Amino acid sequence: MAATGSPITVVEETPTPVRRAAVLAIGTANPSHCVRQDEFADWYFRVTKSDHLAMLKDKMKRICGKSGIKKRHILPTEEMLNAHPQILDRAVPSLNARMGIAADALPEVAAAAAAEAIAEWGRPASHITHLVVTTSTGGAAAPGIDLRLAALLSLHPAVQRTLLYLHGCGGGASALRVAKDLAENTRGVRVLVVAVETGATAFRPPDEAHLEELVGAALFADGAGSAIVGAIADDDPAVQESRPIFHLVSAAQVTMPETARAVELRLGEVGVEYRLSAVLPSLVRDSIGRCLMDTLAPRGLAGGGWNEMFWAVHPGSRAILDSYEAALGLEPKKLAASRCVLSDYGNMLGATIFFVLDEMRRRRRRRLGEGGDDEEEEGDQKCVWGVMSALGPGITVETMVLRAAGVVDEH
Repeated sequence: MAATGSPITVVEETPTPVRRAAVLAIGTANPSHCVRQDEFADWYFRVTKSDHLAMLKDKMKRICGKSGIKKRHILPTEEMLNAHPQILDRAVPSLNARMGIAADALPEVAAAAAAEAIAEWGRPASHITHLVVTTSTGGAAAPGIDLRLAALLSLHPAVQRTLLYLHGCGGGASALRVAKDLAENTRGVRVLVVAVETGATAFRPPDEAHLEELVGAALFADGAGSAIVGAIADDDPAVQESRPIFHLVSAAQVTMPETARAVELRLGEVGVEYRLSAVLPSLVRDSIGRCLMDTLAPRGLAGGGWNEMFWAVHPGSRAILDSYEAALGLEPKKLAASRCVLSDYGNMLGATIFFVLDEMRRRRRRRLGEGGDDEEEEGDQKCVWGVMSALGPGITVETMVLRAAGVVDEH
């Protein structure tokens, strides 16, 4: 007996307009306390009462001299350390003191960066629909830094908050990836992305049993970066609400094989503890090309013409940038923005990538405004496609394909 019932009706849906995510504004901020790199070793060993460790101090001076850093902003001051002596004693639990310092100071720095981005955007903060915050050093509490930041900025009570913890140097890129997905999947979404970090939660006196911490002490710095991310549909009448800076074309996350112990972050009784393998630069040099090929191939950008694109690489260290340059055969000017940020600010973990994007934006505007007198710079400014890349614990490679706004027809 044949089954009976209503006939099947095929409903043809109206095609969904394509939404293209873009960075609409960028903001950055740092604590006021700034230390010159050539003076850091003397300061560090003095405030930690470690001047008697002369050989370690000399080693620290050599590390600082080779770091490619000129100055850094850091939250810890001598007065702060004197007020929290447990931070300088490895045998005493200090997590509560460190988390308290971060909870008191970081929301203000984060708010300064976010306010700068909102001001550039030119619309009320209450128009922000989503807030994505990332930090590896800003404490672990609920309510967290995201709620405090929303209050400081007077965001709408209905703003949807997402908080990412312990993504390390890749945190800012991870947050931008999340923002891209949010913006492109819901009409009218405007995402405020904020990354904020402080070395106060990992600050410890030098110790001969923890030589790898000297490298971190010489590299890591404090700061906050922010961006407004939005997407405009093909049929959106508000096309001119903001002029995009970078279009976020596609994003990917790949883990380098057998690197789970190469970079580690852990929250313990003495604050944030980290492990940086001495072979990290060589791991990057051996694997980054293959990771990028796999990521960019679907976009038709993996033909090996790396110098035909612009590069926004997180400056984890001078050695990391050298590894990217060597592995991909990049011309020196390709990583000039990353090296400039490393020199002026150090490694601010997840916040650093916003400083790199801001520096790239600044350089592109200057070159376009000046007509590109320098032949090499003129060639770089004409690059339409680019790559943002950052490394997190794992080693996890965050990659974003970018398209420069203003280089080709926006529509």
